[in-house]
Amino acid sequence: MSDKSNVELAPGLSVVVPVYNSAAILPELVRRLEPVLKSGGKAFEVIFVNDSSRDESWSVIQGLAAGHNWVRGLCMMRNYGQHNAVLAGIRAARFDITVTLDDDLQHPPEELPKLLGKFAEGCDVVYAPPLREQHGMLRDLASIITKLALQSAMGAETGRMVSAWRIFRTQLRDAFAAFNSPFVSIDVLLTWATTNFGAIRLRHEPRTIGKSNYTIGKLLRHAVNMMTGFSVLPLQFASVVGFAFTLFGIGVLVYVLGSYFATGKSVAGFPFLASIIAIFSGAQLFALGIIGEYLARMHFRTMDKPSYSVRETAGGGQ
Repeated sequence: MSDKSNVELAPGLSVVVPVYNSAAILPELVRRLEPVLKSGGKAFEVIFVNDSSRDESWSVIQGLAAGHNWVRGLCMMRNYGQHNAVLAGIRAARFDITVTLDDDLQHPPEELPKLLGKFAEGCDVVYAPPLREQHGMLRDLASIITKLALQSAMGAETGRMVSAWRIFRTQLRDAFAAFNSPFVSIDVLLTWATTNFGAIRLRHEPRTIGKSNYTIGKLLRHAVNMMTGFSVLPLQFASVVGFAFTLFGIGVLVYVLGSYFATGKSVAGFPFLASIIAIFSGAQLFALGIIGEYLARMHFRTMDKPSYSVRETAGGGQ
């Protein structure tokens, strides 16, 4: 994992694209990106980060890099996940502005000038959320859950507009140059460097080739990683639950004593006692589970497990 934070950045545009099983799409993506990037009048590069695809994606990237001097490729040692792959591309970027977009053409390259126009207004980071979600109901629900998790880590206003299609000043990576963890959220890392965010809603298109590699399960796991890796909200929630059940226990005690003094009889035994034990045991196990998630992340951090590891590169004079 190379650290580019001390390398002087040239004026221009670095486009970072995480790739997973998209061999059939990449040539079309390059064909549509080329006129858009050339029309901007700036130097540019496209960095494809192959996240250990199971198809011929890396071979396609190598071919594209050989045919276009502005295409570069990074091939991961294994599958690390989308955000880890994006982090590798960001650290490899050579120009002072970075754009990230998906590999499936759901982020139309033709909309890029609008994103650049919004960025020119002075924001450090600009997101491009869709005018209308193009996924199914369950996928949209998972995206909402992920954004709610991001709100706890990033703040409500920023979390609501997060998108994988984003543009930012490459210099922001200096704030997380020393970051090294298997649990990565690019959006949270960007908040370590700035609070100057903006957004512009752009057209997103449905995927026409293949199927999405970002499943509902992956989105939900990412949401859990957001909340336990970059926020103390779950611990605070566990504290609230503990406090609430403490009050509930005091209330039960008052009821038992009050019933005894009022009637001279104790509260009926086993069903009542079993219910109380079950409730409190569940609350304790819930809190322990949350603490366990945090301990697991601390364990992985002490192992110094890397965010990613690059197997080989292509293009860019490599």
